[in-house]
Amino acid sequence: MANDTPSDYRNLVIYQVFVRNYGPNGKFKDVEDDLERVRSMGVDVVYFLPVHPIGTVQRKGSLGSPYSIVNYRAINEELGTKEDFKRLVGKIHDMGMKVMMDIVFNHTAHDSVVVNEHPDWFHQDAEGKPVTTVPEWSDVIDLKYPNPQLSEYLIDVLKYWADFGADGFRCDVAPLVPIEFWEKARKAVAQVKEELIWLAESVHTEFVISRRRNGLETASDCELYRAFDMTYDYEIWPTWQRAVTGMIPPADYIDLVRLQDGIYPSNYVKMRCVENHDQPRIMRLAPSSVQAQAWTALSAFTEGPFLFYAGQESASNHRPSLFDPDPVEWGSYSLQDFITRLARMKKELPQQKGQLTFTMVEPVIQAVWYTHNECLFGIFNIREAAGSVKVPLADGSYTNLLMDDLINIADGKVTIPESALILRCTLAEKPQSIPSNLLDGVYI
Repeated sequence: MANDTPSDYRNLVIYQVFVRNYGPNGKFKDVEDDLERVRSMGVDVVYFLPVHPIGTVQRKGSLGSPYSIVNYRAINEELGTKEDFKRLVGKIHDMGMKVMMDIVFNHTAHDSVVVNEHPDWFHQDAEGKPVTTVPEWSDVIDLKYPNPQLSEYLIDVLKYWADFGADGFRCDVAPLVPIEFWEKARKAVAQVKEELIWLAESVHTEFVISRRRNGLETASDCELYRAFDMTYDYEIWPTWQRAVTGMIPPADYIDLVRLQDGIYPSNYVKMRCVENHDQPRIMRLAPSSVQAQAWTALSAFTEGPFLFYAGQESASNHRPSLFDPDPVEWGSYSLQDFITRLARMKKELPQQKGQLTFTMVEPVIQAVWYTHNECLFGIFNIREAAGSVKVPLADGSYTNLLMDDLINIADGKVTIPESALILRCTLAEKPQSIPSNLLDGVYI
């Protein structure tokens, strides 16, 4: 784990923006015009997918993927000018939010300025032609490490954008780039700007195993924490997806969330989300909209920064294309208030200073954040259960912080909410955690 990672990174709220599909014009100005609304949702960090020029050789779709980059220092003119982006960054800062840029150092476009100037910096086939090490990524070619000249070039790119105004970097498929590079880069860029946020897009465990078996260096999440502040929770993502779709019991997923506390550094930070530009919208993945809301609330309630993808606040069930024009259908922002409440709860004292305990998994997930004198108690109805359930709270009336409706507890029981509820409360004693098959053991 990076030694200087601030503990409050666990409480960040990150808003992911794909400029091309954000507004009717696909311009920086569309985002700029919407910043007041974005800030009102409790967003701390606005994270932009790559904003650089896109390759034309072997392009996918009509516009190409933003991850097929021609020039790391330039701005895609389809989105606006560099001055437009500079103004957008400045306004985000003026509103008290930070800017995170997507950095893609595993590969470039086939027609990038880098390959034209330094073809020897790339993986090559037997004929000396630059290639990708992931065949399905046919629109890109892979940079090859270690290479001191390449590393110096890329670190200069990071310094350039840090000086431009970036407050953090989300590093695409970070495990495919040597951890030694990231360690060096973090130290070097700190000379330009301190306290940058470093987010690694870690990868699925099976992807790590597959690449290693093919002789390709690929870092685990544990290794990434040597250089990064936070990582994705993709190592448990397939289990989460199976739980969401009802293929496995939710306890299997909760066990893995709890296991993270024992296998990573004590100050580890795992970013939580239920959708992003690479994954299905939660409204499509979950069997019903109320279950989607319950899973969203649980994700925000779980320890770690909470990311949501533009359009999620409108309950969109369509993931915008990375390759063709596909604007978000904003509608009535039907879930904006719901997500705003979840975002603001990340700043509540129990989530900032307390501990999280899961106290029940069936028929609903129950969890509590608690300090010595305050707590936030949540019920997440991820299976559309009905009836009532026992809770570890005193009888009385409580306000559901997600809806402002009154919740009555009588005889130690509460009516199961349609999707989720979160209550501010006090606990008479430390909550008892549910047993876990993964964590139980006999020690001699």
